[in-house]
Amino acid sequence: MKTMGAAKFKEQCLSVLDRVDPDGVVITKHGKPVAKLIPISTDGAALIGALKGKLHIRSDILTTNLDWDAQS
Repeated sequence: MKTMGAAKFKEQCLSVLDRVDPDGVVITKHGKPVAKLIPISTDGAALIGALKGKLHIRSDILTTNLDWDAQS
């Protein structure tokens, strides 16, 4: 993972955006990390529906199945 100071990032922002790798770039101020630039991955869309048929809900997911008395 590459690290770069905020001033250098400001100067080279468009160039850095063109060549950012999957590990990203950590941006620092006074030597301390303040942000991480990572590319947006489109792989996440492939995960939608990936668990279909593999998970089974055994009870009502909208309840805790605990009885409670609001008066006490």
